[in-house]
Amino acid sequence: MLKALLIQGINLFFQILFWILIARILLTWFPNINWYDQPFKTLKEITDPILEPFRKFIPPIGGLDFSPIFAFLALYVINYVLVLLIAYI
Repeated sequence: MLKALLIQGINLFFQILFWILIARILLTWFPNINWYDQPFKTLKEITDPILEPFRKFIPPIGGLDFSPIFAFLALYVINYVLVLLIAYI
């Protein structure tokens, strides 16, 4: 019972994180957004620590930032590994 709740909580956390990243990606299409105003500042503060490590290794190609793709893959793997660890404990 406790394992199931913990797994659901972890999955919910990562789903929320995925949607926050998607919102950030979609908002980058609007150049008029001031990322220093709320709620955009909070969105930036949540997503930058996730995206920055990938941006260091993957430069923009033709003006397109591919770091979110690798961030999504990494978050998916982390989610999967955490769920497996909890399931086998």
